[in-house]
Amino acid sequence: MNFIPYAKQDIDEDDISSVCEVLRSAFLTGGEKVQAFEDALSGYCGAKYCLVVSSGTAALHLCALALLNQNDEVLTTPNSFVSTSNAVLYARAKPKFVDICEDGNINLTLCETELKKNKNIKALFGVHFSGNSLNQEKLKYLKEKYNIKILEDCAHSLGASFKGTKAGSCKNSECSIFSFHPVKHITTGEGGAITTNSKKLYEKMKLLRSHGISPAKSETFWTYDMLYLGFNYRLSDISCALGLSQLKKIETFLEKRRLLAKLYNELFLNTCVKPIYKYTPNSSYHLFVVRVDFRKFNIKKEELLLLLRAKNIGTQVHYNPINKQKYYKELDLGEDYGKEKTPTMDMYNSQAFSLPMYTKLSVEEQKYIVKTILDILQKNQRNA
Repeated sequence: MNFIPYAKQDIDEDDISSVCEVLRSAFLTGGEKVQAFEDALSGYCGAKYCLVVSSGTAALHLCALALLNQNDEVLTTPNSFVSTSNAVLYARAKPKFVDICEDGNINLTLCETELKKNKNIKALFGVHFSGNSLNQEKLKYLKEKYNIKILEDCAHSLGASFKGTKAGSCKNSECSIFSFHPVKHITTGEGGAITTNSKKLYEKMKLLRSHGISPAKSETFWTYDMLYLGFNYRLSDISCALGLSQLKKIETFLEKRRLLAKLYNELFLNTCVKPIYKYTPNSSYHLFVVRVDFRKFNIKKEELLLLLRAKNIGTQVHYNPINKQKYYKELDLGEDYGKEKTPTMDMYNSQAFSLPMYTKLSVEEQKYIVKTILDILQKNQRNA
């Protein structure tokens, strides 16, 4: 069996032709493909406005600058890539980590507990972990009752929904972000996007995306004015052409991921390996995460993952808790910072790992993955 990575992109000749078309055109950046990709994304998600940017991290950064003020406290999850909470720090605000649920998503009930105690909390940065959407009804309730700003990190959830509310529609949030890294549902190489229904936020973030400079009027094309300390977070036409081509196939990609998830669930049924949530067609399955109670085995998680790699199976850990990272533990953000209790996250981190999940993964490869994991665990099972 050849090496099976935990994720990889799905590029075809149409994608390649789309990129080559731009390479032969007059504009490699700042051309019509940027607007076309933004229009396609906003249409797909059901949001009024869309900005494409150079990465998901850039998207988070711009949203944080637009939403937060210095020293605002922001509820967020320890179970994400560090970019989510880093963006809070970029805006000189303060992340406040809240424990997760068994499915890996931030616990919105515990978020309300924090909101009741602390009037300095101004926002919630929530992640739709692995493609499984946060409860939109609870987001709406928290936003309205506590008057907080909400950012939805949809880096995992393009195409996901909750009771008909599509990820990125911003129905119950100020804005949402996406990532188009090669391991995601669609790719632009590197790239990201922001969706919002607020014209004011859209216009501010559009300026911040391009150095904070207000574009010149057509009759005085040589003049411009810098209004904010902005950045060069633009996405090229080359990348947008690839993104447009990929987006046309999103439903096919999602269908394949859901079939893969369904088969994993069937193959692991009644075994010691437990998917973190039951199969649902509402998830976009960026990741397929499973849990094993390693207390029942004479093997540690790290040892299992190394053994799997030796058998040509790539896995990954999503995620090591952000609040336990060295940088975050050493931050000085006030006397209450760092005292959070996250027992569910801690247990999750000791048990959970991600299996290969990408559109070209075959049934034969899936069966090999499952059999190999179960064989290793059976050989290392502790005696009762």
